[in-house]
Amino acid sequence: MTGKQITQIRMTLKQLEKTGQSSICLKDNFFEFHISRQSRQKYSFEESLFQISGNVIFANFQATWTFAQKINQKRDVINFPETAVRAGEINAMGLIDEILHYVIGLYREQKNTKVSQQALKWIEEKIGIKDVNSALEKFTEEFPPMAVYSGESTTKEYLKTRQHREMALEELMLLWLANLNPAFSPFLELFDDEQLEKFTVYRNISESLYDFFEQQPKYGPENQNLVDMLRSPAIAEPYSLSGQLDYIQQKWGFMLGKFLFRLLRSLDIIREEQKARFLGPALSEVATFTGLEIEPERFSPDKDWMPRVVLMAKSTYVWLDQLSKKYQKNISHLDQIPDEELDQLARWGFTGLWLIGLWERSDASRRIKQLCGNPGSPGFEVRQNSSINQSINVKLPGVCVPQNRAERKIVTR
Repeated sequence: MTGKQITQIRMTLKQLEKTGQSSICLKDNFFEFHISRQSRQKYSFEESLFQISGNVIFANFQATWTFAQKINQKRDVINFPETAVRAGEINAMGLIDEILHYVIGLYREQKNTKVSQQALKWIEEKIGIKDVNSALEKFTEEFPPMAVYSGESTTKEYLKTRQHREMALEELMLLWLANLNPAFSPFLELFDDEQLEKFTVYRNISESLYDFFEQQPKYGPENQNLVDMLRSPAIAEPYSLSGQLDYIQQKWGFMLGKFLFRLLRSLDIIREEQKARFLGPALSEVATFTGLEIEPERFSPDKDWMPRVVLMAKSTYVWLDQLSKKYQKNISHLDQIPDEELDQLARWGFTGLWLIGLWERSDASRRIKQLCGNPGSPGFEVRQNSSINQSINVKLPGVCVPQNRAERKIVTR
């Protein structure tokens, strides 16, 4: 979307305000969310980013990146990198807010076309017109639409029309939902509702809106109070913007229309930003193997049985446990292994038995396995080439093969 297109949209919005139309549909895609007057002044955001309603709009990702850069320039991101904001996160936050607006619009079309008027009337009757007006005026001052921010209109003049009051009430409810969303907290200064809560009946209005929608038709895939539905992504994934977008895709995907593709694109942007980034190649040294060609071979001498042996590998501790269960008696020594087990191996054609686990276990590996939730683990073997320990495991008596097994040509190595 070009700057000229944004100007045309703003002119269209002005015309719609004058004609009193309550809803509009723009063909161009943009993201939006509330920005306080204080933040607009602090970060010197360009006016072309803002709608007539006062919400910020992002014509494309470049606009989002520029917005994030404006914030980061005011923060000490060198000494406090955790305070930096990412364009992908702002993009996601804006999209979530716009989707919530969209869902309210769908509710208005499908369930109750007069829901905005009825909600305002309900609130005025429950809380009082004076207090409601005071809250809407404070909201409009804190989060001003373009006409109020530019000084073209005062707050009271802007809120004279019922349409503007209804719009302000909807924006106020979404501001409340934004402040309840933990994943939005890194950006809280942009839409902090502290002043509204402190000096107005803002909290009472928000809670009363929930009561109002309790009496209205339920909505969404789970047939909920509309406020519950709008809050459900933040409740399901409270600390993850991408998680909330995933939730919206899974639960509301059938009703998102054009937003579905933008949602997937937003998730891609976040994933790209979360990839590990490195500052450049590290210094590497080329390995050299000079002198290795004269290294003497140290192979074990060949024996006549080696070419003919057919080995069966057995994990000693496991095999002894299996045999104990099979024969219903304790078999914990190698010399207790029944001869019939060796006879069976011989019948199967095996001429050698490789007993795994004869070497002494490492105390360190045993401790690691215990800490990982395996208290009965003996740990890993220390192999023959280890410089720590080369002794046979004394906890396995009978490792020396009895003569009767040697006669059967079942060898342990």
